Amino acid sequence: MQKLFKSAGIYLILIIIVLFVANSYFNKPDTPKIVKLDTFVKDVKAGNLKDVTVADKDHFVTYEKDGKQFKANFTANFGIADFLLENKVKFITIDPQRAIPWVTILINVLPFVLFFGLWMFMLQQMQGGGNKVMSFGKSKHKKLSKDQPRVTFKDVAGADEAIEELNEIKEFLANPAKFQSLGAKIPKGVLLFGPPGSGKTLLARAVAGEAGVPFFTISGSDFVEMFVGVGASRVRDLFEQAKANSPSIIFMDEIDAVGRHRGAGLGGGHDEREQTLNQLLVEMDGFNIKDNVILIAATNRPDILDPALLRPGRFDRQIVVGRPDLRGREGIFEVHTKGKPLAKNINVNVLARRTPGFTGADIANVVNEAALLSARHNKKSIEMGEMEEAIERVIAGPEKKSHVISEKEKKVKAYHETGHAMVAHMLPNIKDPVHKVSIIPRGMAAGYTLVLPTEDKNFMSKLETLDEIATLLGGRVAEEIFLGDITNGASNDLERATKMARTMVCEWGMSEKLGPLTLGQKQHEVFLGKDFSSNTDYSPEIAYEIDQEIRRIIDEGVVKVRKIMKENKARIEKVVEVLMEKETLEKDELLQLLGDNGGNDDGGPDDLREGEAEKAKNKGVKPKLGPLRPAES
Repeated sequence: MQKLFKSAGIYLILIIIVLFVANSYFNKPDTPKIVKLDTFVKDVKAGNLKDVTVADKDHFVTYEKDGKQFKANFTANFGIADFLLENKVKFITIDPQRAIPWVTILINVLPFVLFFGLWMFMLQQMQGGGNKVMSFGKSKHKKLSKDQPRVTFKDVAGADEAIEELNEIKEFLANPAKFQSLGAKIPKGVLLFGPPGSGKTLLARAVAGEAGVPFFTISGSDFVEMFVGVGASRVRDLFEQAKANSPSIIFMDEIDAVGRHRGAGLGGGHDEREQTLNQLLVEMDGFNIKDNVILIAATNRPDILDPALLRPGRFDRQIVVGRPDLRGREGIFEVHTKGKPLAKNINVNVLARRTPGFTGADIANVVNEAALLSARHNKKSIEMGEMEEAIERVIAGPEKKSHVISEKEKKVKAYHETGHAMVAHMLPNIKDPVHKVSIIPRGMAAGYTLVLPTEDKNFMSKLETLDEIATLLGGRVAEEIFLGDITNGASNDLERATKMARTMVCEWGMSEKLGPLTLGQKQHEVFLGKDFSSNTDYSPEIAYEIDQEIRRIIDEGVVKVRKIMKENKARIEKVVEVLMEKETLEKDELLQLLGDNGGNDDGGPDDLREGEAEKAKNKGVKPKLGPLRPAES
């Protein structure tokens, strides 16, 4: 309040109010002259009055004559209205008690109230200290105090290596002399990068919670404003406050908003974002070892960051926060289910095996969805059924149980999904069992076949890729063989199969004809979108060979699938019959209907040679257009 009265604005408002009161006092309207009732009556009868104002309850009238105001009182039994009507004088009746000049007061005072409110708004925008008019140059960071709930490394699971690296940051902030006595320098900056939802922000908060130091958090987009120079000013202000509160941590989320590669934009001129980045580079390079200020940044796109930002001396340490493995997912499930009522049939290991490729955010969503489903079903605890349903909801979306399906459409979907399941079950290089088959629409899928891996994989062999392509083609071939017609239901399957075949030929070097080459270098233009352009570094003849290789892979997959379909017609018909009745088949019932693999070598070298022999037999004949769809550019 003292700052408010010290400001020049409040004195200006007071001066305006005083001038308004003085003006109202000295320029107030003249008071009417009081005359006798007889004088008023004579003026009315003489026709000198045109308009009269009557205050009936207070028994007086006011009128104007010769430019002057007059007032006359009358008795209650005078009959003023009848008298004025007889003499054809216009009049209006008012109630003085209700005609208190509130409207006049409001009209006179409202402009000053609005002006005062506008000035107060401007005062809130003005800076209390620092001798700056406005606060545009101030950093928009948030400072986490000790009173707020702390996050520690115990709240983080599935990122053991990242925790080990960040634990040194905690020890340095708690005991810097231990490192400085050995001449060691703590990293000035730590860059966390990985897929969305992997826990980068949570790790940074855990470091602050473990170290117990001031934690300044800000987003990269908070630096850039509509005013030139604001971003650089905010960077300076942020680092000044962090140094004043050292030892401290600055966490900058989504740093790629200001840290993108310089000179990658279109057109000329000065870029405000680049000026902000330049100031950030200067501040990071100007760190003093005694400042004890550490910058932790997070991004999903480290490939587009400026090289000057990643050099040693700025971001000395780069930590990959990837997707958790099996043990990591178990730990994340235990963290997110802590404190929740769980049924006895909950098996965390099974849940972890059924969620390969899930990030921490995905698992948190699964647990929350399971809790919501349990509440919807009026259960007191979360059971395994709700957990499994939540996993499928996260993968494919909610079931559309109310969707009406005709018998014809149900039959098409049953053969399509059974075709996928049979091929995945019979091929020797598909080690992952079929977990579930359903013809109930879920999310954007009309039906789905759920194949869950039994272990995490970092590599994919050529034979596994070929069998994966064949599995994608199983639905299309099943429609063709058993229904004698094909539908557009396999559009996504064909797209994925064609794209996988193109990747085998152009990126993975899995084509015997073209050899171990990478064909077509992609150019990542950071301001033109992802993979906007690609450098076609091969001749038209090679392009033709690529198309031929893709077609060969797809055609051999079709041959492989047709053989499986023809040899297992009875089992497929049996599965389709049960699937149309129950609409969903779980793993155990499905495996019982499909039967044992029995060492079937479908898809082995003999089938590949059979495909090549068929091609050689038809050599020189223009091939028919098979289930081929161009991959996305």
